[in-house]
Amino acid sequence: MRTAILKNISSEGPGTIAEYLDKAGLPYDVFEPEEVPSLKNLDGYDALVVLGGPMAVYEIDGHPQAEASLRLIKEALAGDMKVFGVCLGAQLLAHALGARVYKGKNKEAGWMDIGLTEEGVGDPVLSTLVDPGRLTSKVFQLHGDTFDIPQGATRLAGSEGFPNQAFKVGKEAYALQFHVEVTRSKVIEWAKDEPSLKGSAISDSQYEAYLERADKLYSRFFGAV
Repeated sequence: MRTAILKNISSEGPGTIAEYLDKAGLPYDVFEPEEVPSLKNLDGYDALVVLGGPMAVYEIDGHPQAEASLRLIKEALAGDMKVFGVCLGAQLLAHALGARVYKGKNKEAGWMDIGLTEEGVGDPVLSTLVDPGRLTSKVFQLHGDTFDIPQGATRLAGSEGFPNQAFKVGKEAYALQFHVEVTRSKVIEWAKDEPSLKGSAISDSQYEAYLERADKLYSRFFGAV
């Protein structure tokens, strides 16, 4: 299985997604923002990952990489490929399915709790984020926009301020509003430029637990080798 990973801004890379694929021996290609528009189709790929970015879905005119990401998401969905959207990628997936994407009432930034729905707890991929018997998980957030759940999709998680945090379409397309892929060094880097992330540091043991859950999620989504 080969994965295409699309970046919408150079500073937001695949993080622990790429680390997992490397460990699992699964091939992938990372496309920088300026390269994404030249990717005409997904021939030769079995999975598509679309990462985050600062632009809004409702303002993507003039952002060719985001417009191309949207086009490729639609192609992947039509071809029943594995699709994994993170933050902006999740919003683009919602938009591709005809759902509304809009500005939230406030902003989520830092380590915050999400709660899994009954369907989320039973989902083979997203359920890896919580410990057995628990319904909540602490994840890393950095967004102000949100989305409606597309028609035919299943809502998997929400938070107090943003009830739509994750959804699933079909068997293999997932949208995650939060940053499951974030590395500890990336959190530190973002905190230098984002005042709302002040105090977002966590201990080594807390981050290791987050990484362990992320790896389990990737194993279920991409498959283990």
